[in-house]
This record gives sequence, structure tokens and C-alpha cells, in this order.
Amino acid sequence: MSTGRLPLSGYNVIDVTAARAGPTAVRQLADWGANVIKIEAPAAIDQNRASLTGSRHGYDFQNLHRNKRALTLNLKTEEGKAVFFDLVKEADVVVENFRSEVKFRLGIDYESVKKVNPRIVYGSISGFGQTGPYGKRPGVDQIAQGLGGLMSITGLPGQGPVRVGIPICDLTAGIFLAQGILMGLLDRGKTGEGQWVHTSLLESVIQMLDFQGARWLIDEKVAPQAGNNHPTGTPTGVFPTADGHINIAAAGTNLFDRMCAAMGADDLGADARFRTGEDRTDHREEINERISAYTKTKPSDEWIDIMNEAGVPCGPIYAIDEMFANEQVQHLGIARSVQHSQLGELKVVGQAVNLTATPQPETLRRATPDLGEHTDEILAELGYDAEKIAALHKKDIV
Repeated sequence: MSTGRLPLSGYNVIDVTAARAGPTAVRQLADWGANVIKIEAPAAIDQNRASLTGSRHGYDFQNLHRNKRALTLNLKTEEGKAVFFDLVKEADVVVENFRSEVKFRLGIDYESVKKVNPRIVYGSISGFGQTGPYGKRPGVDQIAQGLGGLMSITGLPGQGPVRVGIPICDLTAGIFLAQGILMGLLDRGKTGEGQWVHTSLLESVIQMLDFQGARWLIDEKVAPQAGNNHPTGTPTGVFPTADGHINIAAAGTNLFDRMCAAMGADDLGADARFRTGEDRTDHREEINERISAYTKTKPSDEWIDIMNEAGVPCGPIYAIDEMFANEQVQHLGIARSVQHSQLGELKVVGQAVNLTATPQPETLRRATPDLGEHTDEILAELGYDAEKIAALHKKDIV
């Protein structure tokens, strides 16, 4: 287990999340050093346990819950809640992603937690917001992708709605919540008090629409599907080569002229119909066909070298195994090792942010814990003696 200093060392986090969005937020905190306690129902209580992220020893669960300790706790009992609030007394952060009303039903909502520890930063993720007409609806990633407008602009023109190939609403909501929690901790340093920080899958995907959302809000233009083409910049897209496909991004007149010169496409560069960005977008299909006629004449690697030497962004289109084998990806070291007691050495996906003084360790601190793996250890830290711990086990409280 790595013991190097990390920027969130010393912060205590209670994790009562499930599925993906909440655990993604907690992973951001755990990977950067927070002491995270993951709370789950005891096996005797949750005998029909099922996970959207697969089996506990599967790739998804192992990637999602590393750097945590695990405590089983029945929050539906008064004794279980008493243990929870003992944890709260020493905590800095609580993170949950129940349906909005569940935390109130359990009695572990922000106001209840605040009474025990007013310094708590309480983080929540819901499907569609904590209040409003859809506030009580269950929310999952694909539903939010559809409601949030993302599926309408993904895929080929005329194809019909297409989901993004990752659970982007879950992931972005988790990252946004982690950012919000850090802001809450910074603000607590000024005021001495915590606050409730919350986001939703819906709000997150709408923020991620970014210029496509602003395109409607300011210009009242509804973005259509653009497939592999950039929605507004031409030519930017996928082009065939002698042995596959490449991405070329040559929107903007300077880049377009450089691309034409590098390809030896004098006819393309001299065509008056293609001189401005608006002209090129108006004639997108024709210009893409004419570029494709050139790119088909050489293999991908040759075009990638030619274009990059000319200062034109160009790159390969990899499958995931090819991506991890790429020399630049290898250099970045984003695949990180972790040692699991039963599964041996695993590789998981590391963090995208690099800190020079407190870098993420080459080997992660902890593998994903087994169910309740640290229950007795954590209870002992709270001051519970062996007799009391045994009694909690006997009653299936832990």
C-alpha cells in the first residue's frame, strides 16, 4: 500500500453511494488521499444484492471503488443509524446518491447530519434534481442522456437518437460533485461551516452540451446530428486511408490551407467555393469527398506524420486495446497498478489530473475492499469494544 503524501490526506469521507455517479465522485476524493469509509448493507439484510457495475471482483467494481475501506451497516435500524452518526462526528464529507426522498426516509439527510456535525460538506447526486416535477423520479444515465438532449445530436445524420458509448451523465455528475465538494471544503475554511452540495445527471449533461446548448439559447438554432463531422467547423472529421481511417481537424482557413498544401491538393485550396469557413460548411459533403480522394492514396501512419509535420491536427482512430498500447498513453502512465489480496496485481484507470508536488502513486493505496472487510477495524477506531462489536454482528446491524 502506498503511503506517500496526497492532497486530501486527513479528510474523512463517508460513502453511502451505489451504482456509478456517486462512486465516481467518491473515487475522485479517495484517489487523492481522503480516508473513505464505504457503507453497504450487511449480506444478511441485502440477500438479493445486485450491482449495475457487475460482480465485486469484476473489472468495473474494482475500477470504481479502489482506495476505500468497507463497513457493513444497516441504516434502516436505530442502532445502525447510531453508528452512522458516530462516524459523522469525525467526518468532513458525506456523499450519497439515493433517490431524492430516500435520505429523508432514512433520517440521514443534510439537516439531520448537520445537527451532529455542522462542519459537514454533504454531497448528493440525483437523477433530475432534488426538487421539481421530476425530483422523485429514479434516474439512470441513458434516461438523462435522452432527456438532456445529448442523444439527439449523437450519431449519423438521420440515424435517429444514439447514446454515447460511456455513461457520460453518471461520470460527469460524479466529477462535478467532487468539484463542488472541494469548493465546499474551501468555503468551510473561511466560514467554519459546511453546506449541502448537490447536482444531478440532468444538470450535468446540460452543462456538458456547452456550445451546443448556447447555440440554442443565443441563436435559437437546434443542433442536428453531425456524425463524425464537427458540428460547425469544416473540414473536421473521419477520412478513409489506404489501410483504415484517420481524424483530421482542419477547420479555419489557416489550417485548411496547410492541409491542402501538405496533401498537394492545389485544386482544393484554389476552389473559390471553399475559401471561408461558412463556405466550407455549406459544401461539407463535397469537400469531404474530395479530401477523401486524397487520403485514400496513402496509409494512415504516413498521413498522420505528414499532417502533424505541417501543423495540422491529425491522429489515428484506435480500439481501446490499441489506445493503451500507444506510446504516448504508455508515457502518461494513466493505467495504474493496485494489489488485490485475492486477485493479485490489477491495472485500473488512473486520474487525468497531474500534481507535481503530490502525484498519484504508481501503485494505488488500496484495492477495492470486499464487503465489510474493515468493519471491525473501523468500529474499533470509533471506540467500540469487542463485546459491543460482537453484539452488532449478532443483530445483523453490521
